[in-house]
Amino acid sequence: MLNLWNDAEAEAMVASYAAKGVNRDLALRTYTTRLLGGEPRLVLHGGGNTSVKTNMSDLVGDSWDVLCVKGSGWDMGTIEPAGLPAVKLAPLLKARKLEQLGDEDMVALQRANLIDPAAPNPSVEALLHAFIPHKFVDHTHSTAILAIADQAESERMSREIFGPKMGFVPYIMPGFDLAKLAAEVFDEDPSVEGLILDKHGIFTFGDTAKQAYDRMIHYVSLAEDLVRQNGRNPFSPITLPATLATPEDIAPMLRGAIAFAKGEGSFERFVSEFRTSPDILAFVNAAEVEDMARRGVSTPDLSIRIKTGPMVLPAPDAGQLDGYRAVIDERVAKFVADYTEYFRVNDARDDVARTMLDPMPRLTLVPGLGMFGHGRTLKDAKIAADVGETWIMAARDAEAIGRFEPVSKPDLFDLEYWSLEQAKLAGAKPKPLTGQVTVVTGGAGAIGAATAKAFAAQGAHVVVLDLDGDKARLVAKTIGNVAIGCACDVTDPSSVRAAFDMAVKIFGGVDIVVSNAGAAWEGAIATLDEALLRKSFELNFFSHQSVAQNAVRIMKQQGTGGVLLFNASKQAVNPGANFGAYGLPKAATLFLSRQYALEHGKDGIRVNAVNADRIRSGLLNDEMIAARSSSRGLSVKDYMSGNLLGLEVTAEDVAQAFVHQALARSTTADVTTVDGGNIAAAMR
Repeated sequence: MLNLWNDAEAEAMVASYAAKGVNRDLALRTYTTRLLGGEPRLVLHGGGNTSVKTNMSDLVGDSWDVLCVKGSGWDMGTIEPAGLPAVKLAPLLKARKLEQLGDEDMVALQRANLIDPAAPNPSVEALLHAFIPHKFVDHTHSTAILAIADQAESERMSREIFGPKMGFVPYIMPGFDLAKLAAEVFDEDPSVEGLILDKHGIFTFGDTAKQAYDRMIHYVSLAEDLVRQNGRNPFSPITLPATLATPEDIAPMLRGAIAFAKGEGSFERFVSEFRTSPDILAFVNAAEVEDMARRGVSTPDLSIRIKTGPMVLPAPDAGQLDGYRAVIDERVAKFVADYTEYFRVNDARDDVARTMLDPMPRLTLVPGLGMFGHGRTLKDAKIAADVGETWIMAARDAEAIGRFEPVSKPDLFDLEYWSLEQAKLAGAKPKPLTGQVTVVTGGAGAIGAATAKAFAAQGAHVVVLDLDGDKARLVAKTIGNVAIGCACDVTDPSSVRAAFDMAVKIFGGVDIVVSNAGAAWEGAIATLDEALLRKSFELNFFSHQSVAQNAVRIMKQQGTGGVLLFNASKQAVNPGANFGAYGLPKAATLFLSRQYALEHGKDGIRVNAVNADRIRSGLLNDEMIAARSSSRGLSVKDYMSGNLLGLEVTAEDVAQAFVHQALARSTTADVTTVDGGNIAAAMR
């Protein structure tokens, strides 16, 4: 483990924060916290904390000895001083005399003594930091340390490796009891430089930020050296199929299998993040991988990210994919049954009323390919995949020097269903389309961009497709929610296929498609150039068929239904003079939507269309608006608001119609008119 302390960088941070009123202690605490948090082998997604004991003044100028400890929700890799809320130290130390302290009371005690009442909740391990007398205290879930802590003889191994300079704390769940036990272990030998927490991680401490940090790196390096010098290869490789399927081949099947019903025809969906590397493949290709997965997670904190551990699939044979979905379904059913039994058995141990969390896996290992992380958002899926990589490292290294024996399932359950642990995930409330993936074609145009933005606002991850890839990426960046944009020529079937495959590669599948791309050409029908008419049909009809075919291909693999939406236009039902080149293919597209609704309702795929008119866009630009209004003797305002409601209809209005159709779970074969009221274009 490389020691990253740099005197010049540390002093520069002290000077920078001094100008903002932050004292030297807290500035150095921030510096070393970032050093620890930037190394995933030490800290990952909330799996560690740090503290410093210093002096601060409150709002009325009274001075207090305080504990500045990592606050809930802050990332150690990018933490600011505000992420280390200051708690009055004396009341925390006084709490050690108590025989017991409930979780809610512990949180209340810490919040009641915050210098800033608006600060985030201090770490659930704040009392442990307080009870250790050293000025600086560091805590990580080092994968190398866990290779030792996750052993049946972890205490013996720890004492042999680290000697008398590290204390050993038997496993106990974080909170008041762990804080007291750790303090008692320290009191038995105050000369120790740190503590190994069985099945949990490592604490180091010192009188300076550098000393505490140096000790963390030193003891982690000793553990790494042990694995490197004495480790063996504990795994035997399996025989893989001659031709493996690709991750994109199986991702929609897997994504569909782990979705679960939340009502008639409605599913709670997840997105997926695929990872592979030589280290991942060496692990998932081992004959022992299923046994390793059953043993559990390397540190209990991981339960909120990957539950009791990963699900394992067999290697997918490219020549036998037709039956692979059934295999996935069987493995998912087994995982769900095992998790349900795990909950039933452990929930029965006391009289606490609990509701079982959803039982779906959050990490799937696939021999020959790698692993998939699953989450309600891409961020959650990436976190699950990150956690999976560290779990693999810790489990592999533990098995290399002994036998991987992590925390027991009852102890894991207590932490997974601990209210303070679940609170870490309670902040983000799902939106109506959270977990769903939406593809929008013509996404850089006015209607397309508004539609992409509207779906992102409802929680969907959006794939913005446009002939102009740079503009598509700009729209994606603007709408947020991890949207992606790419170039796609919808008149080229291979380009459409590649774009949908990319959506699968990034998110695991597709749930909603808004086939919106189009362009208008004018000309009298009797003298219309045939090449122009064919060109219009390629873009305004055949491209919709190509998009729909790819959408249905993926949706049927998922088996969770889907939504297919078309921009049909007013021209499909109310043709305008000299607009036959546009109206004819649009009329065909309207009936295309009904054909898909007719044939794929049995697959749970809903298909609808929007009939919009007079929307400022690439089709109806300022020049065309001026020409049309002038030819009718109207002002631009009167022309654009020439409808029953007397108002101009916008691209945002069309976007909301598409969103409405996506959310209307019992509506298919519908045409929604968005034109402010035009009786001639109304559906009959």
